Formats: sequence, structure tokens, C-alpha cells
Amino acid sequence: MPLRRALADLDNLRKRYERELARVRSLERAAVAAEWLPIVDDLERALDHSDVDGGGLLEGVRVVHDQAVALLARLGFPRFDDVGKPFDPHRHEAVGVVDDGETAPGTVMGIVRPGYDGPGAVLRPAGVVVSRRA
Repeated sequence: MPLRRALADLDNLRKRYERELARVRSLERAAVAAEWLPIVDDLERALDHSDVDGGGLLEGVRVVHDQAVALLARLGFPRFDDVGKPFDPHRHEAVGVVDDGETAPGTVMGIVRPGYDGPGAVLRPAGVVVSRRA
């Protein structure tokens, strides 16, 4: 009899955990969506003003870009810029090389695609151009 009770309690705990996990996931999705809403609003405003002045569209897109990068940082995924630092295969993906006699080989010379850190790991490595001896 006590074994049945313990098994029933364990089953109830498992079901409660699954409900709680689903609730937390739903709240997180809502929080991320709420963070993106101002960005979507600004995109719509930029598109609405694109007929009036082409420069306004460019500035609007620039503002939206800055907001998107800031949102990623607030969510724990900051952008990183490692120009001038040694190549690290965990943080960088070499997409090109340049001959440079003044810089140590394996130095990041430029960023082609930005990278983003994450909690405990790199979310996306940066696409970089690396120096080599001429």
C-alpha cells in the first residue's frame, strides 16, 4: 500500500512539473515577443515614411538595428568585436585571410559577420578575416 501511494505521489509530481514547465515556457515566449514589439512598430513606421524621404528610411532601419542588437544584449546575447585580438576557433570562424607583414599571424583583422556571446557558450561565432605572414 505505501508503494502505491509513493508511485501516485511521484506521478502527480511529474504532472505538476510538466504543467509548470509549460507555463514558464509560455511566459518566456510572451516576454520575448513583448520585447520585439517596439522593434516591429519602428519597422512599420520606417516603412510608412519611406515614400516621403529615402533618407528617413535609412535612419529608421538604423534605429531598428540598434534596438535589435540592444535587445539581444538584454536577453543575454551581447555582440562582440574582437578586431586586433588573436584568432580563437571557439569565438571566430575564419572567412578570409589577408597578407600583413606588420601584424602577428592569426590576428583578427576585420569582422565580416558579427558574433554573439551567450550564457556559458558562444551563440554564434564571428565571421572574421585573419592575418597571415606575406
